[in-house]
Amino acid sequence: MEQLILGIETSCDETAAAIISDDGQILANQISSQISVHQRHGGVVPEIAARAHIDRIEGVIAAALAEANTDTSQLSAIAATAGPGLIGGVLVGTVVAKAMSAALSVPYYAVNHLEGHALTARLTNQVSFPYLLLLVSGGHTQILAVEAPAKYKLYGATLDDAAGEAFDKSAKALGLPMPGGPHIEMLAKTGDAAGFDLPRPMIRKPGCDLSFSGLKTAVIQAWDAAGKDAARKPDLAAALQQAVCDCLCQRSRAAMQAFQHDYQVANPDFVVAGGVAANQTIRNGLEHISAENGFSFHAPPINLCTDNAVMIAWVAAEYRHAGLAASSRDFAPLPRWPLASLTPHETTKKMDHAS
Repeated sequence: MEQLILGIETSCDETAAAIISDDGQILANQISSQISVHQRHGGVVPEIAARAHIDRIEGVIAAALAEANTDTSQLSAIAATAGPGLIGGVLVGTVVAKAMSAALSVPYYAVNHLEGHALTARLTNQVSFPYLLLLVSGGHTQILAVEAPAKYKLYGATLDDAAGEAFDKSAKALGLPMPGGPHIEMLAKTGDAAGFDLPRPMIRKPGCDLSFSGLKTAVIQAWDAAGKDAARKPDLAAALQQAVCDCLCQRSRAAMQAFQHDYQVANPDFVVAGGVAANQTIRNGLEHISAENGFSFHAPPINLCTDNAVMIAWVAAEYRHAGLAASSRDFAPLPRWPLASLTPHETTKKMDHAS
């Protein structure tokens, strides 16, 4: 009998539910966006997001079941984001997932949202372990070796703002609507990146750590110095996009060298995942340095780079394939949950099988 997994994602401003088969067939992928609600406030308001999740989650799950032409009796597991994220939203998805797991007597998987991004390329591109990952989103920017489910080695991370956060805050300063990243990318298409001289923080320092707070500040200062001239906005957007791209490429190059030293893989893979991975200029730059360094480049489809529940369900499938335990229904959601802190041993200790 086909094993179906329901995934639930509520970590930020999108209420999502998806159903996949245990072998990775995507049967349903439903997302209810709250962007129009939060745009009026200039950013995501956690309390409003949590209330919206409560209002929408039942309908989103019902829509996913209908799309998959199935019902709850056919589900073999329930997976939900348990962190990191806005804790109010995470709690909504967690409570629903635990209740469904108990009512249906099926296992519950408390999924690390970042691990969802990290393992998506295994579903969409059939990438083999180990591989090098650049996880770049609105809340996180880090470079890791992915050895197995729940087993990661951190090479570098942002010391302050994430790359997506730099895009969003710069976009807000330029008077662009949220989410800022796509609007910066659209504006940059008609701009000249050489029109503004922006810094590339950290790229001359050893290691693989990143920093984007100073770059965001430099954009705001440059915009003020330009007299907030609307005609120069495309150039500033292009300059910001290129600066972020250069930083990500340089630090990824350093991580590629470290990865090959540590793992000595014959045909290494480099994966970029997370919302910022949807930016085509950044994808092109990373693809170029991957080829230069002998890595095969992989990026999930754009609709699976941004937050979705397919990736949450897929983590549960990966855990099942690897023989890792499901979660206890006592597992408490975590607003902060570093991906590199996971190990199979720790996960098994914390997550007893729930039947």
